[in-house]
Amino acid sequence: MKGFREKAGASKCFSKSTPDTPNRSLASVGSEPGSSESKSSKGSLLSSLFNSAFSVFETYSESSASEKKAVHNKSNGWTAAVKRLVTAGSMRRIHERVLGPSRTGISSSTSDIWLLGVCHKIAQDEALGDAAGNNGLAEFNQDFSSRILISYRKGFDPIGDSKITSDVGWGCMLRSSQMLVAQALLFHRLGRPWRKPLQKPFDREYVEILHLFGDSETSPFSIHNLLQAGKAYGLAAGSWVGPYAMCRSWEALARCQRAETGLGCQSLPMAIYVVSGDEDGERGGAPVVCIDDASRHCSVFSKGQADWTPILLLVPLVLGLEKVNPRYIPTLRLTFTFPQSLGIVGGKPGASTYIVGVQEESAIYLDPHDVQLVINIGKDDLEADTSTYHSDVIRHIHLDSIDPSLAIGFYCRDKDDFDDFCARASKLAEESNGAPLFTVTQTHKKPVNHSDVLGETGGVPEDDSLGVMSMNDAVGNAHEDDWQLL
Repeated sequence: MKGFREKAGASKCFSKSTPDTPNRSLASVGSEPGSSESKSSKGSLLSSLFNSAFSVFETYSESSASEKKAVHNKSNGWTAAVKRLVTAGSMRRIHERVLGPSRTGISSSTSDIWLLGVCHKIAQDEALGDAAGNNGLAEFNQDFSSRILISYRKGFDPIGDSKITSDVGWGCMLRSSQMLVAQALLFHRLGRPWRKPLQKPFDREYVEILHLFGDSETSPFSIHNLLQAGKAYGLAAGSWVGPYAMCRSWEALARCQRAETGLGCQSLPMAIYVVSGDEDGERGGAPVVCIDDASRHCSVFSKGQADWTPILLLVPLVLGLEKVNPRYIPTLRLTFTFPQSLGIVGGKPGASTYIVGVQEESAIYLDPHDVQLVINIGKDDLEADTSTYHSDVIRHIHLDSIDPSLAIGFYCRDKDDFDDFCARASKLAEESNGAPLFTVTQTHKKPVNHSDVLGETGGVPEDDSLGVMSMNDAVGNAHEDDWQLL
């Protein structure tokens, strides 16, 4: 596993003085296909070109009135042509030729579906479409559609000093990670059995969670604030980012929020532990969940007031070069059986998604690539239209076709829950036939600098063995480039 030394220096928090952007109605502009079976870099390049063209169209359509007037004559024909392409479905057909068609719906298999730690059993008559015996399938559909979907948005306030008002074409990794953290908050505040109500008013906790992920600086976990917090890890508006840097950026954002608010007012009421590096601090080993480190994270989060707190574990992994090593697939599938499962941020090369479940060899995911108008929900608006934050379109890809660079998430509510997670993880490692995703230990064999482990200095650890893939490694590969598309 190759690493590189991240840019040093702490990022400063965004100002929260910008007023809330008024709610706007949903307008789905286009929908890019989900992941595909294609592995060719040529396909990724073509896809990047098409998405760049689409992003240019978005930029033209959202420019200021004076800018629109200046380019009106030149852009008229271009805008009309792109609109015709999208309307006629030509753009989707082009993507499908390059990346392959997306797969939707549930297969006819009667195998169990594991969705974020919950098993949904599908009976034979359900698989054959018998409506009389569809309890298991109906429960799965309700569970899936209750997960929070966060997708591309257009029309939000410019990010920082840039003129970028949309993340179309580059923000899928950020959106995928937002979905994972949103599920952690759902589990923490409403419990895993929670399902989205069919009638209003909604649960206040649910609405408050959606507010946290609005697209403005006033929403704590907005794309604006996430990019600002991740500057030290290379995050920038309009650029791609890998799973490891994404995990570290969430750690930095949580630290920033903790410094600004009191213990009882934190938007993310849990410690974040990014699991990386092997037990001896050398490259190449599986990441190690160190129980002592987890305890320290909890202590720092509570400012010494508690021995243990809720904790979010993020485990960035690189499970191969061009594709996932088949040895990892069985254990990867079994992580979804953990009650603490938050799924996987990952997907196809060039198209990050949020994988929430598995059925046999298929990975079921939420796709952030639909483009929607910005909508910032007020935290007290219990009658808000939240339909853009959910989807009943079930997409799936084969597990062996996902990108080897990914990040797994787990949420542990308390010490007993964490102990249960460690027991399951240790058993999984023992049964991995020598290819564990990660291991568990009580303490590090060698002394470690816990200020680096906990990130309290605000900087980036000097150790470059944390599983980050080089942008241009010694053999000329550019694995992280796989994340720059879509």
